This record gives sequence, C-alpha cells and structure tokens, in this order.
Amino acid sequence: MSYDIYVRTWWAYDNAWPGGRRPHAGRKKYMYRRVECEEEARSICQQYNATYDPGELSERAEYE
Repeated sequence: MSYDIYVRTWWAYDNAWPGGRRPHAGRKKYMYRRVECEEEARSICQQYNATYDPGELSERAEYE
C-alpha cells in the first residue's frame, strides 16, 4: 500500500464567527512524493508538524 502526504488548514477566516475564524478543513495541498510505508508517512508528518508553525489557521501535515 502507498501513502500520499499533504498539508491543509483546519480553520478559515470568517468575520461572522467569534474570533474571526470558523472550523473548515481546507483543500489538500500535496507536498511530498508517495511513500510505501505507513511508518515513513507518519514520521514525515510528525517531523513537519513539530518544526512548522501552524499559524492561526492550524496548517498540519497528514497522509492518506
């Protein structure tokens, strides 16, 4: 089985919501090659998330 790694945000700006943000799973932005091992995909995502500032919209790396 192979896994694709991507990043996306979990919030969107919306002034109608308290705090100016609303929950929203953003578009998937594929950023890495396809990997064959789930452990490798998990490791890449964990490393990205540990070293990248997620910002106000909580951008996170994931895999599928």
